[in-house]
Amino acid sequence: MQRNSFTPGQVWLDTDGKRIQAHGGSILEVDGTYYWYGENKEHTTQDGSIWHWGVRCYSSTDLYNWTDQGLIIPPVEGDPASPLHPAMSMDRPHIVRHPDTGRYVCWIKVMSAVGQRSTVLVADDILGPYTIVKTDLKPLGMNAGDFDLVIDPTDGKGYYYFERVHSELICADLTGDLTDVTGYYSTHFPLVQPPYVREAPAYFTRNGLHYLVTSGTTGYYPNPSQVSVAPSYHGPWTELNDPHPDDPTRTSYQSQVSSVFRHPHKQDLYIALADRWLPHYTATSEAAIRMHAERFGPQGGHHEGPWSELTEMDTSIADYVWLPFRFDGERALLDWHDKWRTEDFT
Repeated sequence: MQRNSFTPGQVWLDTDGKRIQAHGGSILEVDGTYYWYGENKEHTTQDGSIWHWGVRCYSSTDLYNWTDQGLIIPPVEGDPASPLHPAMSMDRPHIVRHPDTGRYVCWIKVMSAVGQRSTVLVADDILGPYTIVKTDLKPLGMNAGDFDLVIDPTDGKGYYYFERVHSELICADLTGDLTDVTGYYSTHFPLVQPPYVREAPAYFTRNGLHYLVTSGTTGYYPNPSQVSVAPSYHGPWTELNDPHPDDPTRTSYQSQVSSVFRHPHKQDLYIALADRWLPHYTATSEAAIRMHAERFGPQGGHHEGPWSELTEMDTSIADYVWLPFRFDGERALLDWHDKWRTEDFT
């Protein structure tokens, strides 16, 4: 069945009728085709024995209908020490294309017993095969959590935004081949502890300004997002607003933004790609209301307390919440739409 619109929060099937598995995902356009890639959670178990099943990619020409292109980075089943072993907590792949060589560079976050590390892979084609060039990378000597990669379109310089785990956000310059950091960096949003600490940075630029959308640190449970703006990659960042003005629950419509995609053929269309990690966790459920009050309070203040009885963590059935930004001056806002189309934008 052909789709002709986005339906945020509803089950999204590929052209074979299967659930799309591209979580914590991003989109690249290559030669007129869109490629959506992310964590493949199809075999994920709640006990954590299988965290992922590689990185899966889909292709589309309209952003509505997606064809499965398979695992561009498959899991490594036979080596428990591999960062790609299914039991490793691999999250949030990000792929950039080197502006000079055309080579694709992929960074992934891997959580392990020794801390959070990065693995870097390269490929000559968006669909792979990808070859690991760095493992157990501890950038700047720091445990690196959720992140985003950015390439400046004018000079090809790369930047790496990452959460210094449970501490602050870092912007680090990338080396010329985009596979490491140079050592130059800046620090932002220093906060004492979760859930205040900002994670899941999603970058975009508009009208000469730099934007970051970040979330609080509450694991898979949703929380209030935050939009910040700066005059340069390294800041200084000014906190603007929660981008979800129509959400009285302050749970970002029960989702977490993973990346922002600027539509290349629309004048001012920026799409927030978000995951609804826990689709059964609804803002109207008694457990959800209690949990949010315990952690953030009615106005977003932090309160100590138990995390409620919510235990279902089946991310294999996570859904997607894609919404277009509306801009009010510098403010970037995400209004709720049950259904919307790119054709509604010029």
